Amino acid sequence: MDQFVVEATKSTPRINLNPATHTHEIAGESYPENSLSFYGPVFSWLKQYLADAQGKAIKFSMDILYFNSSSSKVFMELFELLDTAASSGASIAVDWRYHEENEVALECGEDFMEEVESLSFNLVSYS
Repeated sequence: MDQFVVEATKSTPRINLNPATHTHEIAGESYPENSLSFYGPVFSWLKQYLADAQGKAIKFSMDILYFNSSSSKVFMELFELLDTAASSGASIAVDWRYHEENEVALECGEDFMEEVESLSFNLVSYS
């Protein structure tokens, strides 16, 4: 399976999904004109990857500086997909990274964390 990389734009995050290292990153701002269209290929890739990655320790890093409500819905779908895989035995950790002064990002991370049951969801502040 090939690595999935999308470079950041003004309104979309950098996405780096690496099946060789099982480390994945989404970072930047997320307010694409059509979130479902933008993130659709990410979900297609992840579904295939998760089916093939049984028994691997999988790490996600999310460092989203700003996102709109449609991106929030997509992120919730992402966490639900990962949570389902974790409930089936996959070892998945998500680091929700936020700047220590960004209270909105912290609160969003806390909201997402409350919605998952089986994956490890970590709030990670940085300065």
